[in-house]
Amino acid sequence: MTNQAIFNLLGIAARARKVISGEELVVREIRNGNAKIVLLANDASKNSSKKIQDKCTYYNVEYHVIGDRYDLGHATGKEARVALAITDQGFASKLSSLLNEK
Repeated sequence: MTNQAIFNLLGIAARARKVISGEELVVREIRNGNAKIVLLANDASKNSSKKIQDKCTYYNVEYHVIGDRYDLGHATGKEARVALAITDQGFASKLSSLLNEK
């Protein structure tokens, strides 16, 4: 149930244009300080995973590993996505509370 709520909220955030997807774009948003929370697919390559996790740690951005690339893509209405960055504080707070209670 919690995963479904997370994916539903991701869909709403995507329709509000508060989601950045794609590895390079997510890394850029983390560097610029716009990413409030980052979601990473559990089937991301080791290289992509390490790069995003290291950036999140360095820039102090919360990140979570959830679902696979098709789950993240489907939730945002796109093809497979390995990484998503939420740029809105409200959506990020709600996602954080849902992810941390899980």
